[in-house]
Amino acid sequence: MTLHRRLIAALILLAFAAPGIAETTLIHAGQLLAVPGKAPAARQTIVVEDGRIIAVKNGYASAADFGGDVTVIDLSKQFVLPGLMDMHVHLQGELGPKNDSEALKMSDQLMQMRSIFFAMNTLRAGFTTVRDVGSSEQEMYAMRDAIEKGWIDGPRIIAAGGVGITGGHMDVSGMNPDFMEILTSTNICDGPYDCRRATRNVIKYGADLVKITSTGGVLTDRATGTEQQMEMDELKEVVLAAARMGKKVASHAHGEEGIIAALEAGVASIEHGTYTGPRAIKLFKETGAYLVPTLLAGKTVATMAVESEFMSPAIREKAIRVGNDMAGSFEKAHKAGVNIAYGTDSGVSQHGRNAEEAVLMVAAGMSEMDVIISATINAADLIDMSDSIGTIEAGKFADIIAVDASPLENIDELLDVDFVMKGGKVYKD
Repeated sequence: MTLHRRLIAALILLAFAAPGIAETTLIHAGQLLAVPGKAPAARQTIVVEDGRIIAVKNGYASAADFGGDVTVIDLSKQFVLPGLMDMHVHLQGELGPKNDSEALKMSDQLMQMRSIFFAMNTLRAGFTTVRDVGSSEQEMYAMRDAIEKGWIDGPRIIAAGGVGITGGHMDVSGMNPDFMEILTSTNICDGPYDCRRATRNVIKYGADLVKITSTGGVLTDRATGTEQQMEMDELKEVVLAAARMGKKVASHAHGEEGIIAALEAGVASIEHGTYTGPRAIKLFKETGAYLVPTLLAGKTVATMAVESEFMSPAIREKAIRVGNDMAGSFEKAHKAGVNIAYGTDSGVSQHGRNAEEAVLMVAAGMSEMDVIISATINAADLIDMSDSIGTIEAGKFADIIAVDASPLENIDELLDVDFVMKGGKVYKD
């Protein structure tokens, strides 16, 4: 290479390496719910730089007030609020006969492409952060990390590693025994010390949290019920092993004894909580654990059990019973003051329809504001990210959505989100 060409190459590298001038984005919000739980304010400007909010100002600031490259986003006729969060999704699939049969024909690589498609449906629906609590783990960790690095688009993902017992809800079921032997995870465990090993193993390979199943599940293709299945010594050992490594535990649980056992063991959240009764409510309030209700999943499986033929008799019976019982228990738990974090179990329902959970929560007696709090402030607290997301305040990521009218007056507005920004980047306008 000649000296001249070397000089040109060096200048090109310097151009890429030199820090650029931060681009400023001004968002003019007609109505702004900056902090759910507080009253919205009119005619506000959100100032965004480098993916974060640097200020929220009264009135509509002018681009001339800021030096450098300034973009103005006009949401002056819309209602603006923080990006929503879904604390219970499964981004690698969708329940149904067609999707299940397609999955058997897909390569792992094609499955991952479909997962990205599902993730983008979720993001465009206004859900800028999700907690995936049950997917093929290395593929989910890879998607989480690729999104974080900016290589692909999608919601921010908090990804769980699963620990379950032999024959439990997290174990494989309803297949040829040879297939089950091949597909059984190394993180299926029995007894406290084996479950300690499995917990450490999922954390070793990249889990942000640990997901367990203290009770049976609806979609387990065995007639083993939905009551407690993990023993207390197993539950306690998982929670302790996770805590030693700084990780929380989420427990799938339907039956009350299994809910109580998981709460006594120290889990951070109960997923579903279908048969939450007075004893469980008392423990929820004592521990501060969150209930992630997933009413949409209940409605979805109960409807599928009646309207389709692909469910086995064991699954169909559980789907009708559990699906129809979820809303009543949720209403009692909420009225009693249990902490609620928003979750849908999308993957059972269709990805991108996550806001339908909000409609069901309001129908079950929760106020519109409390629903939004559950999907913002409470969700951020559950995943230990309150300092970065959940409100529209200086220093936090610019995760911002907008709808045509106030969801505080009509929660159905969340079903049609018009504008989505995550980390300062616009994904829907």
